[in-house]
Amino acid sequence: MMAQTSVEQENKTSWMTILAGLIVILSLVAYYMLAGQTIWVRLAALLGGFAVAIVIAAISSDGKRFIAYAKESVAEAKKVVWPSRKETTQMTLIVFAFVVVMALFLWAADKLIEWLVFSVFLGWK
Repeated sequence: MMAQTSVEQENKTSWMTILAGLIVILSLVAYYMLAGQTIWVRLAALLGGFAVAIVIAAISSDGKRFIAYAKESVAEAKKVVWPSRKETTQMTLIVFAFVVVMALFLWAADKLIEWLVFSVFLGWK
């Protein structure tokens, strides 16, 4: 009996999500169908439909899980220890220096290989 209730609830959730999606589509259609009306009427239809869809999605179990996930994500982001401006500048300079050194190394390796292939092995230069 418990498993059947869970399945029924999952089906209900998916229908609520589908209903929210259909309302979004209908509000977009209404926006374009009301082309002869003022922009305020068109925006009211569009934003009203979006608001209804958001409310329907939020009261579904998927929506509640998403809201809980978003709250937990914000709480975790607040726990992050961000580097200071000085640390960020130092690390950026280290990365730039490494890129310059690697560019010089790759240029030198390319020129060495070019010299070996064309001058030594092929004798073209």
